[in-house]
Amino acid sequence: MGLVLPTIEAYQVQHLPIVKAYADTMGLVEVIKQLVPTEMAVDPGTIVLGLILDTLSGRSPLYRLEEFFAHQDTALLLGQAIAPDALNDDTVGRILDRLYATGTMKVFTACAVRADQALHFDKRYVHFDTTSMTVYGEYAPPEEPEEQKVPLTITYGYSKDKRPDLKQCVFATLCVDRAVPIWGTPEDGNASEKTVKNPLFSHIATFLGKHGGAPGADISVAAAALGTAAHRAALGDTLCSTRFPATDNACGRLIAEAVAPNAWEAVGVLAHTQPTQPRPATSSHASEGEGTLSGTADRAVVVRSRAQDQRRQQRWARDSQAS
Repeated sequence: MGLVLPTIEAYQVQHLPIVKAYADTMGLVEVIKQLVPTEMAVDPGTIVLGLILDTLSGRSPLYRLEEFFAHQDTALLLGQAIAPDALNDDTVGRILDRLYATGTMKVFTACAVRADQALHFDKRYVHFDTTSMTVYGEYAPPEEPEEQKVPLTITYGYSKDKRPDLKQCVFATLCVDRAVPIWGTPEDGNASEKTVKNPLFSHIATFLGKHGGAPGADISVAAAALGTAAHRAALGDTLCSTRFPATDNACGRLIAEAVAPNAWEAVGVLAHTQPTQPRPATSSHASEGEGTLSGTADRAVVVRSRAQDQRRQQRWARDSQAS
């Protein structure tokens, strides 16, 4: 009688076990199981972990999770051997409905808190930004909007994906430790980043006040739009640092007043990134003045970069030779 060899199955897991290890460290599956109770055969935490692994595998669609795990080691990646057909679209759809009923922000916040407790993020600085998420399809609004309130409107807007032909929604996030999101909310596809910021500024100021944060304890740093009257009102007593709009007459005046006397103060290297041989560190000089923005007198600083000076001189030299 011949020897029967066992069947050996091989899977290319690539980086996904590392993702699973981070999920285990922050207790992702357990947190979602506690928040979203269900009697389904596969718990919601495991389904969410499967969606995360599917997303980070490089596949574009979130549907057909069953097909993805048909070629994966579920015991390794999900912590238990699950038949791929248990991860069908109907199961995933029911879990998504339960997550929505529980409150997606509630679930996200709980996961972010557990992640911070486990990994100890640097929360001295927070970064706010928005991104557009394009979708395919009509996405018509409900016929009775008064009775059926929708959380956001998928419509045309400014596309950061360079796809103005597609409808989209906007997702706003607040990140710590440079790129770790701790708060997020979906917005209408045509929502403006300028208007989305205002409620957030007010909310942060109120939150810090409840926990003993004195006025001026934090500083908001943003682009030139931060200097508008609406944003300044939303900031209240919060200090801010922004760029003077180039369209404001005060911007040109401040630069001229700094250049004329040529009285610059050396401030050294301002960049946080480490210099390399192709991109050496550049030193900067500064000159202080005063300008009025949105009716408020503000301290203004004109910064002069050595690298920028060199680029401008090279450009003038090329233009002179061409003429």
